Amino acid sequence: MTATDYAMASATSGQLATFRLDGDLYGVEVEHVQEVLRSQQLTRVPLAPSAVAGLINLRGQVVTAIELRERLGRPARPEGTDAVVIVVRLDGEAVSLLVDSIADVVDVDAADFEAPPDTLEGQARDLIRGAYKLDGQLLLALDVQKAVSA
Repeated sequence: MTATDYAMASATSGQLATFRLDGDLYGVEVEHVQEVLRSQQLTRVPLAPSAVAGLINLRGQVVTAIELRERLGRPARPEGTDAVVIVVRLDGEAVSLLVDSIADVVDVDAADFEAPPDTLEGQARDLIRGAYKLDGQLLLALDVQKAVSA
């Protein structure tokens, strides 16, 4: 499968919930998003992979918190800066993604979708399905399934 074939297979039209991480704009399909929360108390998990920031008690349900900065190979969140929690539901299970800030829900068109930029390297390249060109910025489409399977 060529990069163009892959890009077309990964392209979706519809709505993406967008968020910022280390200055860049990312998006996940709205249908995966259960809710967005302000900073939550995390319980650390000994010997967990580095991308697992801990566990969150979400109204009695224990939810794993994934630090997207770590998964995408970005620098750690600045000290004293709280993460925003995006709770996503995949295959009936809730998982939370820790991001810098939440942005808008945007409509995207498969015609504006391109393969992941060549500038993406390492872990990020495996987790980004591709990019949508929006007015004056690039929206990186996150593969939620891959991002949560730390």
